[in-house]
Amino acid sequence: METDFQQRVFDYQPRKDSSEGRRPVVVVGAGPVGLATAIDLARQGVPVILLDDDNRLSTGSRAICFAKRTLEVFDRLGCGDPMVGKGVSWNVGRVFMGDQPLYSFDLLPEQGHERPAFINLQQYYVEGYLHERARELALLELRWSSKVTGLVQDTEGVTLTVSAPDGEYALQAEYVVAADGGKSAIRNFLGLESKGRIFRDRFLIADVKMTAEFPSERWFWFDPPFHRGQSVLLHRQPDDVWRIDFQLGWDADPVAEREPGRVMPRIRALLGKEVDFTLEWVSIYTFCCLRMDKFRHGRVLFAGDSAHGVSPFGARGANSGVQDADNLAWKLRLVLQGKAPAALLDTYASEREYAADENILNSTRATDFITPKSAVSRLFRDATLQLARDHAFARKLVNSGRLSMPSVYGDSPLNTADAQAFGPALRPGSPAADAPVEWEGKADWLLRHVGDDFTGIYFAGSHVDDSVLRRCTALADGPIPVRTLVIAAPGTASGPGVLVDRDGLVRQRYGALPGSYYLLRPDQHVCARWREFDEAAVRQAVARATCNLEQAA
Repeated sequence: METDFQQRVFDYQPRKDSSEGRRPVVVVGAGPVGLATAIDLARQGVPVILLDDDNRLSTGSRAICFAKRTLEVFDRLGCGDPMVGKGVSWNVGRVFMGDQPLYSFDLLPEQGHERPAFINLQQYYVEGYLHERARELALLELRWSSKVTGLVQDTEGVTLTVSAPDGEYALQAEYVVAADGGKSAIRNFLGLESKGRIFRDRFLIADVKMTAEFPSERWFWFDPPFHRGQSVLLHRQPDDVWRIDFQLGWDADPVAEREPGRVMPRIRALLGKEVDFTLEWVSIYTFCCLRMDKFRHGRVLFAGDSAHGVSPFGARGANSGVQDADNLAWKLRLVLQGKAPAALLDTYASEREYAADENILNSTRATDFITPKSAVSRLFRDATLQLARDHAFARKLVNSGRLSMPSVYGDSPLNTADAQAFGPALRPGSPAADAPVEWEGKADWLLRHVGDDFTGIYFAGSHVDDSVLRRCTALADGPIPVRTLVIAAPGTASGPGVLVDRDGLVRQRYGALPGSYYLLRPDQHVCARWREFDEAAVRQAVARATCNLEQAA
């Protein structure tokens, strides 16, 4: 029987030891970002406490679009399969002007990927599956109904004041991860703020339960006949629930527009009189794009909406937040283990600040296109839409919310520059590409075998050179070990660590030649690549990617 995550209430568990010492990490906020961060740390051997001031999962669908890269992160955390199994997978979007279709687009046109471009899945399901995974980890302690009411930090650590049902107590940590949302209390305790732009428009979200013939696609209307002068977005979710976003305009009354007497006629105009439906959830939101100046403040690190916020069209909020967690956990683990200096955490801040700026830029452009604020900008938009019906070049100018893509940390100081000529694909800083492989005689996927630690990918030729393999194996004995996988053509090699490139797509996507070697970070991003394996160069690249600068020199 499927769990009803909306009805679950989590009991407060009193602390077993009131004199607990300083903990390595405390994460504040048990939304998708906080849960993902805590799970990743615990999986990698770091004891972590996760605090949340509530005792249940999110109410209403909230974030629903989870991108391929985020699903790959969830796979690494051990909870991707139930999410994809429950979610509605989709790759295709359609754009309409009035009641006429303009064009469609495919976000994942090529074959040979385990995950779809997106799944639609209500946030409470995502949190529910993450919570089930968290319960499996002995090093993760989740404390519900525990509100942080104060924070003090010094050079040695952070002391939180926590208010719980059985009283107030102090909790010490070496590091705190603030994943407590857009109204972050942690941010306020430090006297910090998010800055940016608030757009003068309002949107209505309505979750509608119905049986309908719409396909599992993203449909976006400009100026439809059922909602003239505005825009509408339609998405399918699991359980026969459909998300509908109606643009309302800045003058709309956010209280009155939530009333069923206002909401139901809007939905009826879209669906028609013959469709039966029930209203599941309603919310009003205003577009805004904000971020903190810096995501690291001493021993406090900000992630997700506490650090940055974007307009919802484009599905960049939750996806970017989960990728914050993906970037942060391995760096925090190495610092706590004494294998990397605290300066490595500065690269979390710089890389994810760059990603936030990229998301804010795309979100701002989408918002300006969807909600033009002058007669001239509206004229440009409508002319672009008319041209897009027949001309491919104009479709590139249409922006109904450019959908979430993972950032490429091309200028990261953790990268090692190419020493030989490579193509532009998968340059250092890029997320690794997935592809089908064969593992021990069974069909599998490349990304299932990389992550958590540094991973080398060696592309064998017509045979596997034993001397090269011995030198690759020696990398596993370094202070920061590197596990090497061998990519072999069908019929050329077998054995431990050998993946068969059964369709040739691994070589194609990595632009590899026989002898090529890629080095991946624990978060599956490329940090170096060579045309020929060089053990000393790999060790230097690992040192650079962990800010061990003396070793990298």
